[in-house]
Formats: sequence, structure tokens, C-alpha cells
Amino acid sequence: MTKKKNEFWEWTKALIIAVLLAAVIRYFLFAPIVVDGESMMPTLQHKDRMIVNKFSYTIGKPDRFDIIVFHAPENKDYIKRVIGLPGDRIEYKNDTLYVNGKAYKEPYLDKYKEQVIDGPLTESFTLMEITGQETVPEGHLFVMGDNRRYSKDSRRIGTVPMKKVLGTTSVVYWPLEEARFVK
Repeated sequence: MTKKKNEFWEWTKALIIAVLLAAVIRYFLFAPIVVDGESMMPTLQHKDRMIVNKFSYTIGKPDRFDIIVFHAPENKDYIKRVIGLPGDRIEYKNDTLYVNGKAYKEPYLDKYKEQVIDGPLTESFTLMEITGQETVPEGHLFVMGDNRRYSKDSRRIGTVPMKKVLGTTSVVYWPLEEARFVK
């Protein structure tokens, strides 16, 4: 009888440790997220399932063009691309991104730009016109969806405070046949 009790207790401890470990990993390190909508097409598709790396910005800072997940104003989590970092002046002119006066290529948009026949993919604007500020404020990011014509991003919701950023994401794990790294 003692052997069965001991074995039951060992299994119970193992199960408790596994549940606690899974909770710590999910809460502090990695979490799943489902892409909701078409704002990141063609890079991400509606219903793609991804892994959010919550730890990445604990030890580092976002880079331009990272794909991030953040808490949006409507109590939803959004997935968008970092376009502007704190202190950046952002401008789009003739479908070209300018950061601090320097033109940047956005190769992830090339395929989409080829499909657009009725004007630019990204309408021209300056950060001042969108937010009323010359530069992206300290502790904030300017983000945009890759589907520029149909994305609710910093052009509508303003800059994103870093404290609202959950982490970065670059791994699509479902559907299995579409599993890939994205950039």
C-alpha cells in the first residue's frame, strides 16, 4: 500500500511541476496568438497561428521592421510591423518610406505593390499630419500593417506605448503546411 501511495504522490508532484512550468513559460516567455484579419497580408494570413516571444524586449529593444504584438485600444491584441522607433521622423512619399529623411526599402511589400494598379499601396503622409508630433515620442513605436490600405494601425490609433507591447513574433506554426519564419 505504501508503494502505491508513494507512486501516486510522485505522479502528483510531477504533474504540479509540469503545470507550473507551462504557466511560467506561457506568462513570461512564449505565448500563442492567432492572426485576426487581413491587415498583415501578404506576410501573414487570417487565422495563422504564431508564437509570441515575450522575453525578447525584456533584454533588448525593438528593431525597425520587427513584427510585434501589442494590446490595442479596443481590448484586442494587434499584430503590426514596427516602422518608427522613438525619436524618428516618419514620412511616406510616392509609396516610399522615409525615416529621418532617408529612404528605406520594404521588400516585404514588393509582391503587394506589383498587384496594385489603382494608385500607391501606401498613401503619402507625414508623422506630423497623423499624430501632430514631429517625431515618435520616447517610449513609443509607430506601427503599420503590411496591407496598408486595410490596416488599423498607428495612422488611426496613434503611436504604441512600449508598455503595451507583448513581444515580437516571427514563427507561424499553423496551418502546418504553411509553417514558416516571417520577417
